[in-house]
Amino acid sequence: MTIPAFVSAQSDAAERGRAFGTRWSTEIAATHTGYMKLFETLGGDAGRVRALSGEALAQTTAWAPPLGAEIDAIAAGADLEPWQVASVNARTEILAALNATGRNECSTAVILPDDAPPRTVQTWDWHDAMRDVPVVWTYEPRHGHRVRTFTEFGALAKIGVNGAGLGVHFNILGHASDGGATGVPVHMIARRILDEAATLEDAERIARSARTSASTAITVVTYDGRRGRAATLEICPAGVGVVPANPDGVLLHTNHFEDPGLAAGEACGDELPGSRARLDHLRSRTDALSAPTPLERAEALVSHAPDDAPVCAHPTSADPSQTRWETLATVSLDVAAGALDVHKGGPCQAAPTSWQRH
Repeated sequence: MTIPAFVSAQSDAAERGRAFGTRWSTEIAATHTGYMKLFETLGGDAGRVRALSGEALAQTTAWAPPLGAEIDAIAAGADLEPWQVASVNARTEILAALNATGRNECSTAVILPDDAPPRTVQTWDWHDAMRDVPVVWTYEPRHGHRVRTFTEFGALAKIGVNGAGLGVHFNILGHASDGGATGVPVHMIARRILDEAATLEDAERIARSARTSASTAITVVTYDGRRGRAATLEICPAGVGVVPANPDGVLLHTNHFEDPGLAAGEACGDELPGSRARLDHLRSRTDALSAPTPLERAEALVSHAPDDAPVCAHPTSADPSQTRWETLATVSLDVAAGALDVHKGGPCQAAPTSWQRH
């Protein structure tokens, strides 16, 4: 069980997008179709989804023209309409517009040792019907600046690392300010950070420059060869909160706001107890989460509901077919080497031979 990987040779956004779209046309179309089914289940008719996707693409193009051009080119290569590829990139914004509040997903841990590069790991939980959407994409937005991202077919980025010693983890959030006029997709913010940033300050500047309509937590990790730094950018339409690592070099995040000001508008609903239980589990395992290998760190994440925190998500037969949660991947960043370690599946299924390094 492996996740497909692709290396782009083109530095021009349009050329790169067209080549990617041509190579993965079937998978991109299937990802779009899967999301259309999900949106329909949540009350989003095709006309509204198309309109929201078009608005998101327009906002992306205005904020970062090369990213808009790349989405257009992926669509051309895949023989799709631009809004169809935009729907994948803007799925968080579409879900916010549909007031879809379920967020039983994603636990992130970053440990900053005194004498070693940062050690990170996260689960990526999503609907089990989307089990085959992940891809690891390696590309150079400019000559000599390599980016590797664990993302979805058609989405420009998600979790990733660049050659400047910076990486990002990704956790969805929900806030009372979500919705309204469609803004820049949060996945585009992650992509632009990977393409342009080398420091926490760079990443924060990029995040603050975007008007958003949905919420997410982008945990940024850097290493300059001597010391690591980390902070979570809690992004929502009401603003951007910055949550730094604690004095012991520990930064943990699940699916609720930690910034005191933004937490007042928390919209996590029924998922808040589970998110807090997962965060408590991570706090209890910080020593193990500082282990040197991705496998050891994944093992420290292992925890199941109802007896413990729901870090490892597994669908149950009682769940509706399009809203069943599953841990689809476990990802670790090696920011010192500019590399990703990816295991397809939850941490409870990880083994020494199950990891792909990119």
